[in-house]
Amino acid sequence: MSLYCSIGSPETDLAPEQLRELLREALGKLGARSRVLAVPPDQSREHSQAGLLTRFAWEHYGDKLKAVLPAIGTHTPMGSGQLEHMFAGVPLELFKVHNWRTDIETLGEVPAAFIREQSEGKLDYAWPAQVNKLISQGGFDLILSIGQVVPHEVIGMANYTKNILIGTGGRESINRSHYLGAVYGMERIMGRAETPVRAVLNYASERFLGHLPIVYVHTVVGRRAGGGLAVRGLYIGDDRECFLEAAALSLKVNFEIVEKPMQKAVVYLDPREFHSTWIGNKAVYRTRMALADGAELIILAPGVREFGEDKGIDALIRKYGYHGTPATLKAVQENPELARDLSAAAHLIHASSEGRFKITWCPGHLTEEEITGVGYAHGDLNAMLARYDLRTLCHGPNRVKGEEIFFIANPSLGLWAHPSRLAK
Repeated sequence: MSLYCSIGSPETDLAPEQLRELLREALGKLGARSRVLAVPPDQSREHSQAGLLTRFAWEHYGDKLKAVLPAIGTHTPMGSGQLEHMFAGVPLELFKVHNWRTDIETLGEVPAAFIREQSEGKLDYAWPAQVNKLISQGGFDLILSIGQVVPHEVIGMANYTKNILIGTGGRESINRSHYLGAVYGMERIMGRAETPVRAVLNYASERFLGHLPIVYVHTVVGRRAGGGLAVRGLYIGDDRECFLEAAALSLKVNFEIVEKPMQKAVVYLDPREFHSTWIGNKAVYRTRMALADGAELIILAPGVREFGEDKGIDALIRKYGYHGTPATLKAVQENPELARDLSAAAHLIHASSEGRFKITWCPGHLTEEEITGVGYAHGDLNAMLARYDLRTLCHGPNRVKGEEIFFIANPSLGLWAHPSRLAK
């Protein structure tokens, strides 16, 4: 087990050329490789710099990089335009599409007794360790798992084995892991490196992934004081130390404690990144611990056109809506179609305010009827953009026409909380 690169601090700002050189040095320590697979995230994690790092890996290995498999989980496959934008220069013929319903192999099973223990007795099912067949059967002598470590609603801190076991996982592995996180409680999970879902993935990794030549490339990304993004850390290795070091830095960079609960938060979702409430509800996940009782969360989403990235999940969200934990658990018990898609059920729990605050969605391509039909309030996007002018807002507290708001330009970059919520 080795750590090939470990550099970062809250003040570090790694330029592209530095990332290229650090990655080149780390890959050089691995020795010669002849058949390489890169596994980066999709465009919903573009700020991770995984696109840039994938291109640098391709430049380093040349024709020895045989394939790129974006770890899309249940997301919509990337189009050629998105690939060209995020992975500029990497030949399109290298990219493969992960189908979470058909392209998987089950390598083993985490026993129900372990899930029962991790869920504090709430769940009683086994968990299948599933990966895309290209990973398990492709004959690669190096698998580069590339991505960002940042607070996450299902697993606590994103990446590490999640990129492989969930990002290229199958229907049951994704469903059951998401539901475990939801039932355990997302506010007990977010921002923590050690959680029930992480414990399940670690169990599976230690027992079922050990024969695979996986090396993890982790970034930590934050905001510069004057605007823009900065790569605060780069960690490359083949074991948990790589992840834990990145997670420790991410907490310093991406976790923001607010002095007083937010009464009104305005979150903007970049249309290049957010096309669905499935992804866009990071606006809910990442702010909920900072919002006051009775607060309003306004989500400005010009690119959002659907609820679920998967057509089946989209239909379930439209049918059952975001009505809170008790209603969702009841729906799972009474409706086999929802019980078969537990990741959808988990999402319905995660993205509900549980009646504690108001969520106003302002999408570019969903109607008022569609938004209110799933349990949210609807806001007119153009009217809201006129009131909350993105050109004049800065991150954090702002005063708009006498009204105090907290503005967040990208919820994917952080986690916000008030100390009163952390104590619960």
